[in-house]
Amino acid sequence: MTIEKKQNKPEEKKRFQAGAKRNSGPRNYSNQEREVPEWNPKTDLGKKVKSGEITDLDDIFDSGEIIFESEVVDLLLPDLEEDLLLIGQAKGKFGGGQRRIFRQTQKKTREGNKIKFTTCAVVGNKNGYVGVGIGKSKETVPARDKAKRRARLNLMRIRRGCGTWASDAREANSIPFAVEGKCGSVKIKLMPAPKGKGLCVEKECAKILTLAGIKDIWSKTQGQTKTKLNLIYALVDALKKLSEIKIKPEDVAKLGIVEGRMKEEPREEIEEVIEVTEPVKEVAGVEE
Repeated sequence: MTIEKKQNKPEEKKRFQAGAKRNSGPRNYSNQEREVPEWNPKTDLGKKVKSGEITDLDDIFDSGEIIFESEVVDLLLPDLEEDLLLIGQAKGKFGGGQRRIFRQTQKKTREGNKIKFTTCAVVGNKNGYVGVGIGKSKETVPARDKAKRRARLNLMRIRRGCGTWASDAREANSIPFAVEGKCGSVKIKLMPAPKGKGLCVEKECAKILTLAGIKDIWSKTQGQTKTKLNLIYALVDALKKLSEIKIKPEDVAKLGIVEGRMKEEPREEIEEVIEVTEPVKEVAGVEE
């Protein structure tokens, strides 16, 4: 039995060389490829938002409708900010242990190792709205884009207030009462703190609370908190319970509770007119 080696024909070599020259070097993309495609809404909610029938995000939350298109959030909240949380850990002899935004996992198969990347994104306007999303993909860029899109779809209103005993100021700088969230073995308890205390919580959780508009808080955690995803899920569970607990109408003003964004009141300019009737002749008992 003889094995014949395939020889490349001269024509195939020329085609290969021409293709290599054509694919090498920087590409000049046209303006049409760089433009973002126009949004064509597919849901009834998206069509109402684009036509201008719905202009406030609170109307969507009050009606109980579910947002299926991330462009709805981008259109109603133009001042939205986004950030990626450090949920992964770098591998290697010298770089091992350093936190990074991608969490890498591998699956053993007959063909080899199948790698997947997981990212966690948070979006918010620092004024009562925040959302957290998880994205998974075989590559890093699609995983990041999925996480940002799902964070917009998971947007929720945050109930704020000041329920601490250490201060009488009724400002929406903290939370109105203590809540507790759980995921896996991780438990986190959020407690209201006085103004100026800051965010006494883990760094990644502090990013979420900052984009939610909470400035001062105390926290207590239990369990395997090194698993960042469980800690983040527990925090989201605690924030959801802020809106689930029923409050008496007389306690709303007492705790300074604000649901969602804080509306700015129009300021009235007060002009003070000082009239001087007589010049002052005596200063500290000395006569001129």
